Amino acid sequence: MPLTIAPLLALFTLVAAEPDAPFRIAKLLYSDSFTGGMNQWVAELEQPGVVEARNGIFHLDVPAGATVWFRPELRGPVTIQYEATMMGRGGPHDRVSDLNCFWMARDARSPQNLFATRRSGKFAGYNQLRAYYVGQGGNTNTTTRFRRDIGDPDLRPLLPEHDLASAEVLLKANVTQKIQLVANRGRIQYYNDGKLIFDFQDRAPYTRGHFGLRTTFSHIEVRNFRVYRLN
Repeated sequence: MPLTIAPLLALFTLVAAEPDAPFRIAKLLYSDSFTGGMNQWVAELEQPGVVEARNGIFHLDVPAGATVWFRPELRGPVTIQYEATMMGRGGPHDRVSDLNCFWMARDARSPQNLFATRRSGKFAGYNQLRAYYVGQGGNTNTTTRFRRDIGDPDLRPLLPEHDLASAEVLLKANVTQKIQLVANRGRIQYYNDGKLIFDFQDRAPYTRGHFGLRTTFSHIEVRNFRVYRLN
């Protein structure tokens, strides 16, 4: 799709789905339609698994913790968008759990270069990120949580209002969901299919960093990854 058309179509989609959204798309910054391999991504796997991009689909089929980072560092204000399907068709890792993500992430151990710190894919190794994080359908699809991680090896603050368990914010097998992440200066948001799930005002916002798709013991198909500059 030409770059002159894509932002306009995406803007129409956002306005139609969420008319009160406090942001407007300015232009397309990055995209991946997953036909050219993994050159834009870095995978960190706790155990060997399938992480590949082909035929328009980004496949994550993993038996343990996995984080896949988008290589370019993002600078806000931005929105990150992608479509994700949790596979539940009887495969060995089709657990329908943990559609998770980091955005605006930097590692306190190497704040100028996320990739200078080696991480194994095990979740504890990400405690020292400074990042926004959502774990949708975590804990075997019983919780959906938002955190502002502060780079501390032990502390991971979680506010009670950011710890949800209602059915409408959990995952459904074999259903494609459109995810939208927003870092609009101090306004941090997470949308699922146009529905605002988390809306956080950050007095000291993270304004630059990386996006990472995170899961554990699951099978996910991702399509149509886009990053847009916001007005």
